Amino acid sequence: MESYTPRPSRRSDVAPFLAMDVMEAARKADASGENIAHLEVGQPGTPAPRLAREAVIRTLQDGDSLGYTVALGLPALRERLSQMYSDIHGLDVSAERIVVTTGSSAGFLLAFLSLFDAGARLALADPGYPSYRNILASVDIEPVRLEATLASGYQPDPALLAAARMKGQIDGLLFASPANPTGTALSREDMAALVSDCQTHGTAMISDEIYDRLWYGEKPVSALALTPDAFVINSFSKYYCMTGWRIGWMVVPPGLVRTVERLAQNHFICPPHISQIAALAALDAEDELNGHLEVYRRNRALLLETLPGLGFRDFAPADGAFYLYADVSQLTNDSMDFSRRMLTEAKVAAVPGTDFDPMRGKSTMRFSFAGSTETVERAAHSLTKWLG
Repeated sequence: MESYTPRPSRRSDVAPFLAMDVMEAARKADASGENIAHLEVGQPGTPAPRLAREAVIRTLQDGDSLGYTVALGLPALRERLSQMYSDIHGLDVSAERIVVTTGSSAGFLLAFLSLFDAGARLALADPGYPSYRNILASVDIEPVRLEATLASGYQPDPALLAAARMKGQIDGLLFASPANPTGTALSREDMAALVSDCQTHGTAMISDEIYDRLWYGEKPVSALALTPDAFVINSFSKYYCMTGWRIGWMVVPPGLVRTVERLAQNHFICPPHISQIAALAALDAEDELNGHLEVYRRNRALLLETLPGLGFRDFAPADGAFYLYADVSQLTNDSMDFSRRMLTEAKVAAVPGTDFDPMRGKSTMRFSFAGSTETVERAAHSLTKWLG
């Protein structure tokens, strides 16, 4: 009898997430005795807030069964998120529209599946978060690249959309503010222009707002302030320092909540119960969390002071998040090789721009300043010694 060897599906043929590959290479270097300065992954260097950890301990000590929750998430968490939108953003967002998700990644998948059929075309700016493209490809939705520029903060605009529509139907637009890898945010005026353009052309909107509480200048505007029709994705990973807890949320247009619920029931059953308990408590930990923001602010200033003199230039403005996206063409024409050499020779981990912009990323790199100031200082010293 001939043996059968299964082969991977066409839709599984997605590019690797290079930031995670760099993270793994850096982990191996650490394990072999090297002391790597980690600037590669957007992961806070601090644990989940104290209130969140204490809530988990109480729950476990009380012997809670931690069974399934309803697919949309704990009602108390959804109500508290609704209150947060009122307190922080001055917005009236009904708890009925809020869906708790298994990280923002599940939110994106639910949004894509609920809005688009196979073969649909969704526009997004490059450089951008690579998993957008890869998740889309895995569900047979075509990512349409908008070649954004430094002059526009690497953000999409109606002119880029108009040019894309000349080549075919655009069914949706995904934008992020503040964005990964650039940290740039859309002004209220610029976001309003995108919303108006999408409404005029019948284009669905998805707004990635997972960095909306991490900002260094003007407070970012939520798409919810401009329209009830956008899908808004958010997460407890970044501001709330809960990356490994895999818990996020989305705000859904009123008429699509049941659509998302049916998909969530079947794909995920529910988000992790214990993570929802931690998230509910984390929403009351702002004093602790805002202290972390001041650390990021110092780290950002330190890198902006150090990197330009070493040949890194043309930074995106970095209005928010915890990334710097820099041109490295004075140093290399191969950011992947440069990233490898930086890790092995300077003991600093950072991500090549090809992760975020496959077409132009050979001349760019992203640095994360989400870790401790000690880590950023050590990286700055090592890079100065290596390139200075």
